[in-house]
Amino acid sequence: MSPSETELMLKGYGLTTAEIFYRMPDYTHVLNSYIWQDYDLAPDHPKLFEFVEFWQTSLDGPLHSVRFSHRKLLKSGEWQNQVGEFTLH
Repeated sequence: MSPSETELMLKGYGLTTAEIFYRMPDYTHVLNSYIWQDYDLAPDHPKLFEFVEFWQTSLDGPLHSVRFSHRKLLKSGEWQNQVGEFTLH
């Protein structure tokens, strides 16, 4: 069973978004883009590099470039357990 998004964020993972530019195999003058997103650990980004290696070994479209950004959605000190109930009407 894979961990939930909240569990990953509490372990220090952040959302990594990569825009991958690649050339079409039959039309090398055409650039296409592909958006990839996953929870990953900065600064090493093991999941992103694993995906790029998979692309290079298994897919025909040669890579042109990769741009990525990383954002930690939870930082230490931001997570607090709140106990309470509000009743409306």
